[in-house]
Amino acid sequence: MLRKNILITGASSGLGWGMALEFAGKGRNLALCARRTDRLEQLKSEILAINPDLKVSLKALDVNDDEQVFQVFKAFKQEFGTLDRIIINAGMGKGASIGTGYYHANKQTAMTNFVAAIAQAEAAMEIFREQNHGHLVGMSSFSAIRGFRRALTVYAATKAGLSTLMEGIRVDVMNKPIKVSTIHPGFIRSEINEKVEKVPFIVDRDTGCKALVKAIEKEKASCFVPTWPWSFMAPLVKIAPLSVIKKFS
Repeated sequence: MLRKNILITGASSGLGWGMALEFAGKGRNLALCARRTDRLEQLKSEILAINPDLKVSLKALDVNDDEQVFQVFKAFKQEFGTLDRIIINAGMGKGASIGTGYYHANKQTAMTNFVAAIAQAEAAMEIFREQNHGHLVGMSSFSAIRGFRRALTVYAATKAGLSTLMEGIRVDVMNKPIKVSTIHPGFIRSEINEKVEKVPFIVDRDTGCKALVKAIEKEKASCFVPTWPWSFMAPLVKIAPLSVIKKFS
Protein backbone atom coordinates (compact mmCIF):
# COMPACT_ATOMS: atom_id res chain seq x y z
CA MET A 1 0.00 0.00 0.00
CA LEU A 2 1.29 3.44 -0.92
CA ARG A 3 1.55 5.57 2.23
CA LYS A 4 0.73 8.92 0.66
CA ASN A 5 0.17 11.09 3.75
CA ILE A 6 2.94 10.88 6.34
CA LEU A 7 3.13 12.53 9.77
CA ILE A 8 6.57 12.99 11.36
CA THR A 9 7.13 14.33 14.87
CA GLY A 10 10.37 16.07 15.78
CA ALA A 11 10.78 17.14 12.16
CA SER A 12 12.62 20.41 12.76
CA SER A 13 16.09 18.83 12.84
CA GLY A 14 18.15 15.68 12.55
CA LEU A 15 16.58 12.46 11.36
CA GLY A 16 13.08 13.93 11.18
CA TRP A 17 14.29 16.65 8.84
CA GLY A 18 16.27 14.20 6.71
CA MET A 19 13.42 11.70 6.43
CA ALA A 20 11.00 14.44 5.41
CA LEU A 21 13.25 15.37 2.49
CA GLU A 22 13.60 11.73 1.47
CA PHE A 23 9.83 11.18 1.51
CA ALA A 24 9.36 14.41 -0.44
CA GLY A 25 11.58 12.96 -3.13
CA LYS A 26 9.19 10.02 -3.29
CA GLY A 27 6.19 12.29 -3.79
CA ARG A 28 4.60 11.95 -0.35
CA ASN A 29 2.50 14.59 1.37
CA LEU A 30 3.88 15.58 4.75
CA ALA A 31 2.39 16.56 8.10
CA LEU A 32 5.32 17.94 10.07
CA CYS A 33 5.38 19.01 13.70
CA ALA A 34 7.96 20.18 16.22
CA ARG A 35 8.50 22.96 18.75
CA ARG A 36 10.61 25.11 16.41
CA THR A 37 8.18 26.28 13.76
CA ASP A 38 10.73 28.61 12.17
CA ARG A 39 12.81 25.54 11.34
CA LEU A 40 9.73 23.79 9.98
CA GLU A 41 9.11 26.73 7.64
CA GLN A 42 12.65 26.38 6.34
CA LEU A 43 12.14 22.66 5.86
CA LYS A 44 8.89 23.28 3.98
CA SER A 45 10.74 25.56 1.56
CA GLU A 46 13.26 22.81 0.85
CA ILE A 47 10.50 20.25 0.36
CA LEU A 48 8.56 22.41 -2.09
CA ALA A 49 11.77 23.06 -3.99
CA ILE A 50 11.95 19.29 -4.50
CA ASN A 51 8.29 18.98 -5.49
CA PRO A 52 5.99 22.05 -5.50
CA ASP A 53 2.90 19.85 -5.94
CA LEU A 54 3.18 18.24 -2.52
CA LYS A 55 0.86 19.09 0.34
CA VAL A 56 2.97 20.14 3.34
CA SER A 57 1.33 21.14 6.60
CA LEU A 58 3.17 22.44 9.67
CA LYS A 59 2.08 22.58 13.28
CA ALA A 60 3.80 23.48 16.53
CA LEU A 61 4.05 20.54 18.91
CA ASP A 62 5.74 19.86 22.21
CA VAL A 63 5.36 16.08 22.54
CA ASN A 64 5.53 16.41 26.32
CA ASP A 65 2.19 18.21 26.22
CA ASP A 66 -0.22 15.27 26.06
CA GLU A 67 -3.28 17.35 25.22
CA GLN A 68 -1.45 19.08 22.40
CA VAL A 69 -0.32 15.74 20.94
CA PHE A 70 -3.91 14.57 20.55
CA GLN A 71 -5.07 17.95 19.22
CA VAL A 72 -2.31 18.17 16.61
CA PHE A 73 -2.71 14.58 15.38
CA LYS A 74 -6.49 15.00 15.07
CA ALA A 75 -6.05 18.32 13.26
CA PHE A 76 -3.68 16.73 10.74
CA LYS A 77 -6.15 13.86 10.23
CA GLN A 78 -8.97 16.30 9.54
CA GLU A 79 -6.81 18.33 7.19
CA PHE A 80 -5.45 15.41 5.14
CA GLY A 81 -8.51 13.17 5.29
CA THR A 82 -6.38 10.15 6.14
CA LEU A 83 -2.95 9.66 7.71
CA ASP A 84 -1.26 6.64 6.18
CA ARG A 85 1.94 6.58 8.22
CA ILE A 86 2.88 8.20 11.53
CA ILE A 87 6.52 8.26 12.60
CA ILE A 88 7.24 8.72 16.31
CA ASN A 89 10.58 10.42 15.93
CA ALA A 90 10.78 13.24 18.50
CA GLY A 91 13.41 12.58 21.15
CA MET A 92 16.46 13.81 23.01
CA GLY A 93 19.77 12.54 24.39
CA LYS A 94 20.41 14.56 27.52
CA GLY A 95 21.78 12.82 30.58
CA ALA A 96 24.72 11.44 32.50
CA SER A 97 25.69 8.54 34.74
CA ILE A 98 23.12 7.81 37.42
CA GLY A 99 24.04 9.36 40.75
CA THR A 100 26.21 12.15 39.36
CA GLY A 101 23.75 14.99 39.92
CA TYR A 102 21.97 15.07 36.56
CA TYR A 103 18.62 13.59 37.58
CA HIS A 104 16.57 16.33 35.94
CA ALA A 105 18.33 15.86 32.59
CA ASN A 106 17.87 12.09 32.83
CA LYS A 107 14.20 12.53 33.73
CA GLN A 108 13.66 14.93 30.82
CA THR A 109 15.08 12.34 28.42
CA ALA A 110 12.87 9.63 29.93
CA MET A 111 9.74 11.76 29.68
CA THR A 112 10.42 12.84 26.09
CA ASN A 113 11.65 9.55 24.68
CA PHE A 114 9.23 7.18 26.38
CA VAL A 115 6.28 8.76 28.18
CA ALA A 116 5.67 11.21 25.33
CA ALA A 117 5.97 8.30 22.89
CA ILE A 118 3.04 6.61 24.64
CA ALA A 119 0.90 9.68 24.00
CA GLN A 120 1.98 9.79 20.35
CA ALA A 121 1.29 6.08 19.90
CA GLU A 122 -2.12 6.42 21.56
CA ALA A 123 -3.08 9.35 19.33
CA ALA A 124 -1.81 7.58 16.22
CA MET A 125 -3.51 4.28 16.94
CA GLU A 126 -6.85 5.97 17.63
CA ILE A 127 -6.64 7.35 14.11
CA PHE A 128 -5.52 4.06 12.55
CA ARG A 129 -8.19 2.04 14.34
CA GLU A 130 -10.86 4.44 13.11
CA GLN A 131 -9.49 4.30 9.55
CA ASN A 132 -8.82 0.56 9.81
CA HIS A 133 -5.42 1.05 8.17
CA GLY A 134 -2.10 2.76 8.77
CA HIS A 135 1.58 2.28 9.51
CA LEU A 136 2.99 3.22 12.91
CA VAL A 137 6.76 3.65 13.06
CA GLY A 138 8.77 4.01 16.26
CA MET A 139 12.29 5.38 16.00
CA SER A 140 14.16 3.41 18.62
CA SER A 141 17.95 2.94 18.69
CA PHE A 142 20.65 0.31 18.46
CA SER A 143 21.31 1.11 22.12
CA ALA A 144 17.94 -0.44 23.00
CA ILE A 145 19.43 -3.92 22.98
CA ARG A 146 21.71 -3.47 26.03
CA GLY A 147 22.34 -1.21 28.98
CA PHE A 148 25.05 1.37 28.38
CA ARG A 149 26.96 3.77 30.59
CA ARG A 150 27.27 7.55 31.03
CA ALA A 151 24.96 9.65 28.84
CA LEU A 152 23.51 6.51 27.27
CA THR A 153 22.25 4.92 30.50
CA VAL A 154 18.78 6.47 30.57
CA TYR A 155 18.68 7.02 26.80
CA ALA A 156 19.17 3.31 26.12
CA ALA A 157 16.57 2.42 28.73
CA THR A 158 13.99 4.69 27.09
CA LYS A 159 14.66 3.18 23.68
CA ALA A 160 14.36 -0.34 25.08
CA GLY A 161 11.02 0.71 26.51
CA LEU A 162 9.94 2.15 23.16
CA SER A 163 10.91 -1.05 21.32
CA THR A 164 8.88 -3.13 23.76
CA LEU A 165 5.95 -0.72 23.52
CA MET A 166 5.94 -1.01 19.75
CA GLU A 167 6.06 -4.79 19.89
CA GLY A 168 3.11 -4.85 22.27
CA ILE A 169 1.09 -2.67 19.90
CA ARG A 170 2.13 -4.93 17.02
CA VAL A 171 0.83 -8.01 18.82
CA ASP A 172 -2.41 -6.21 19.66
CA VAL A 173 -3.23 -5.43 16.01
CA MET A 174 -1.52 -8.32 14.26
CA ASN A 175 -4.78 -9.48 12.64
CA LYS A 176 -5.76 -6.00 11.51
CA PRO A 177 -4.66 -4.00 8.41
CA ILE A 178 -2.38 -1.87 10.60
CA LYS A 179 1.40 -2.24 10.39
CA VAL A 180 3.77 -1.46 13.27
CA SER A 181 7.52 -1.10 12.70
CA THR A 182 10.39 -0.50 15.10
CA ILE A 183 13.49 1.06 13.57
CA HIS A 184 16.81 0.81 15.41
CA PRO A 185 19.24 3.34 13.91
CA GLY A 186 22.94 2.96 14.51
CA PHE A 187 25.10 6.07 14.61
CA ILE A 188 23.81 8.71 12.20
CA ARG A 189 25.20 12.22 12.46
CA SER A 190 22.53 14.63 13.74
CA GLU A 191 22.05 17.36 16.32
CA ILE A 192 21.75 14.80 19.09
CA ASN A 193 25.36 13.65 18.64
CA GLU A 194 27.01 16.52 16.77
CA LYS A 195 29.32 17.31 19.69
CA VAL A 196 30.57 13.74 20.02
CA GLU A 197 33.87 13.51 18.15
CA LYS A 198 34.71 9.79 18.08
CA VAL A 199 31.75 7.67 17.01
CA PRO A 200 32.26 4.21 15.44
CA PHE A 201 30.66 3.46 12.07
CA ILE A 202 28.88 6.82 11.94
CA VAL A 203 27.35 7.97 8.64
CA ASP A 204 26.22 11.42 7.58
CA ARG A 205 22.57 12.45 7.89
CA ASP A 206 21.71 12.11 4.21
CA THR A 207 23.16 8.60 3.95
CA GLY A 208 21.50 7.57 7.18
CA CYS A 209 18.09 8.97 6.28
CA LYS A 210 18.11 7.30 2.87
CA ALA A 211 18.66 4.00 4.68
CA LEU A 212 15.97 4.82 7.25
CA VAL A 213 13.33 5.60 4.64
CA LYS A 214 14.22 2.50 2.66
CA ALA A 215 13.76 0.40 5.79
CA ILE A 216 10.51 2.12 6.74
CA GLU A 217 9.07 1.53 3.28
CA LYS A 218 9.62 -2.23 3.70
CA GLU A 219 7.36 -2.12 6.77
CA LYS A 220 9.17 -4.90 8.59
CA ALA A 221 8.39 -5.49 12.24
CA SER A 222 11.91 -4.59 13.39
CA CYS A 223 15.20 -3.71 11.76
CA PHE A 224 18.62 -2.15 12.32
CA VAL A 225 19.73 0.74 10.09
CA PRO A 226 22.04 1.02 8.21
CA THR A 227 22.07 -2.74 7.70
CA TRP A 228 25.87 -2.79 7.75
CA PRO A 229 27.25 -3.08 10.35
CA TRP A 230 24.34 -2.81 12.80
CA SER A 231 22.29 -5.86 11.77
CA PHE A 232 25.38 -8.02 12.07
CA MET A 233 26.56 -6.46 15.30
CA ALA A 234 23.23 -6.72 17.13
CA PRO A 235 23.35 -10.45 17.98
CA LEU A 236 26.99 -10.11 19.07
CA VAL A 237 26.33 -7.12 21.31
CA LYS A 238 23.39 -8.93 22.91
CA ILE A 239 25.71 -11.64 24.26
CA ALA A 240 28.87 -9.57 24.77
CA PRO A 241 30.31 -9.36 28.32
CA LEU A 242 29.91 -6.08 30.19
CA SER A 243 33.61 -5.32 29.75
CA VAL A 244 33.00 -5.10 25.99
CA ILE A 245 29.81 -3.05 26.46
CA LYS A 246 31.81 -0.61 28.61
CA LYS A 247 34.32 -0.04 25.82
CA PHE A 248 31.59 0.22 23.19
CA SER A 249 29.84 3.01 25.09
